[in-house]
Amino acid sequence: MENSYRYFCNTACKYFPCHEGMEGKDFNCLFCYCPMNSLEKCLGTPKFVKTKEGKIIKDCTGCSYPHVPEHYDAIMEFLKKNPPSCIKK
Repeated sequence: MENSYRYFCNTACKYFPCHEGMEGKDFNCLFCYCPMNSLEKCLGTPKFVKTKEGKIIKDCTGCSYPHVPEHYDAIMEFLKKNPPSCIKK
């Protein structure tokens, strides 16, 4: 797949690929840090775990949704409707 504004692959990254099972596939590094991470509900498949202190946190380790090139449009539409809290409405 060609690098563009909607796709970028950094095979030189020391963490590449950062998700198991994505080897050999088009891997989109554009959303290296998922823009939906701060949202409780997202398009991916996060787990919610309880820390030793009893706090519930979102664990996106097993989610590869933002790294699939074909998900770019869905992510952008989702963010328009559900902006992260750091973006003023």
